[in-house]
Amino acid sequence: MTNYSRLILKMFEAFSIERWNDLIRPFDLVEMDKAAEKMVLAYIIGKYEEDAGNKINWNWMINASLFDLLKKIALCDIKAPVQDLIKAEYPSEFLRLNEWVLNQYRPYIDDKEFFSQFTIYIGQKAKSIPIPEEDYLTSQVYLAAHKYSTMRELQMLKLVNERERYEKIEKELNASLAKYSGLRGLQLLLTKQRPFEFLLKIEQLRFQRRWNQTPRVPNTSVLGHCYFVAAITILLQKECGVPLCQKRVYNNFFSALFHDLPEAVTRDIISPVKQATDALPQIVKRIEDEIVGRELVPLMEDFYSAELMYWTSDEFENRVLIDKKKTAVTFEDLNQRYNSAEFSPVDGKLVRLADHLSALLEADISIKHGITSEHLESGRANMLKSHPAGTVINGIDSGALFAEITA
Repeated sequence: MTNYSRLILKMFEAFSIERWNDLIRPFDLVEMDKAAEKMVLAYIIGKYEEDAGNKINWNWMINASLFDLLKKIALCDIKAPVQDLIKAEYPSEFLRLNEWVLNQYRPYIDDKEFFSQFTIYIGQKAKSIPIPEEDYLTSQVYLAAHKYSTMRELQMLKLVNERERYEKIEKELNASLAKYSGLRGLQLLLTKQRPFEFLLKIEQLRFQRRWNQTPRVPNTSVLGHCYFVAAITILLQKECGVPLCQKRVYNNFFSALFHDLPEAVTRDIISPVKQATDALPQIVKRIEDEIVGRELVPLMEDFYSAELMYWTSDEFENRVLIDKKKTAVTFEDLNQRYNSAEFSPVDGKLVRLADHLSALLEADISIKHGITSEHLESGRANMLKSHPAGTVINGIDSGALFAEITA
């Protein structure tokens, strides 16, 4: 296995950790979906800050999202308000709790530098380590996205719950969001301007279930799947054999996070149907591009629409921008010629590998839980067949990874 195989399996648990389980829930609310929506919001809010001339440390934010998810998996039985009380009234015990969380992941993370970053972030969150001044705005954007994504969940839950059940929570959330009212992107979201309309479209991915034709556990949404693919990409790119420039890390993560964005307006078309005829994949892709151009692009701001379209067009190809023109390149060229911000490199094939790995786990874990079907069995078999022994994709031995992660 790669160094991160066990951690990837551990992260999958976030699809089973329920949120708001003391309220009536009209749809599944799980931690993986929350992580996904939070980072979509962080991107939108952060882009408004960049447009205003402010600097955002995207790599800090990307790592923060993963570290928060890992902490949530470890502490899923302790609700956030209880953790806040422990932090406020029993600070020494809170520090020990954080040490316990880190110790849970020592067997899963061999990369000393990455574990050190995890440790520093946990310290920053506990306020025992200060956040560098240059990253303070980034942390505010991230926290605003965290709070607002929680508020969005509550706004949907309010429709089916008595006011007495959520009134106190809503008041506390509103007070928390007020701390970030200076962020232009958050202002527009709260007042339901264009970015809110864009978010509504993206949220549809949270309601769409993958493998919709078969029973499966745990169920996974398209949006949650997108974050899982992004998280896998974060980890696998550390093993490709070359230090990636920061722009490439940024592109890889958000390309993965938004790779199924067209499905917000086209819905998920399962692979067997897409491949029913030789020409159908190209036809479906062309139709998706047309619908995205008509229904999604008008909801995007000019200062990030081109970037989003770059990520979602030919999303599974290694590519760069040369004289502002998208160009497909080999993995070797990505490493040797284009591994710098000026070329905006993307490891599209690595994103595709992460996408396949996510699909494999979605089928394999359900089968191991005893919930299976012809669709799941054939899906798992097809994923394994697509990555036979000796297959190497962007420096990753996918054949060995797929065989061992399902053993």
